[in-house]
Amino acid sequence: MAIADRSGLPVAIWTGSASPHETRYVEPLLAKLFVRDFPERLIGDKAYDSDKLDARLRDRYGGELIAPHRGNRKTNTQDGRVLKRYKRRWKVERLFAWLQNFRRLNTRYERHAENFLGMLRLGCILILLRHA
Repeated sequence: MAIADRSGLPVAIWTGSASPHETRYVEPLLAKLFVRDFPERLIGDKAYDSDKLDARLRDRYGGELIAPHRGNRKTNTQDGRVLKRYKRRWKVERLFAWLQNFRRLNTRYERHAENFLGMLRLGCILILLRHA
C-alpha cells in the first residue's frame, strides 16, 4: 500500500499480508508517513467506503477520506462534489507505474517481506531524488 501527495510522489509505503481487508492496513500505513503533517484528504477506491474508517480517520487525524460508494450501500452520504477530487486518483497509480520501472520491484525476487519493503523504500528514495 502507498500514499502519494498531490504530485504523485510517495509519502508513505507499507507491505502486509494479502489476506485481511485493505481497510485494516490504513492506520499502520499512516504511522509510516515520510512527512510530519497528516494529509487533509485521502483518496481511495471503493474498497475504502466504510463509515467506521471515516470516523476513525476524522477523530484521530482530522483528515477526510474520499471514496466512491459501493453498489450495495443503503444510505448515500456524498453529493458528488467531493468525488470530483477522486478523478486525481491516477496520480497514485502513476506512483505504482514508476515503482514498476525497477526490475526488483516488478518481479518480487525477495522472499521476505522486510527485504521487499527495503527495496520499495529504496525505489521511493530514487523517485524522490529524481523529482526533487
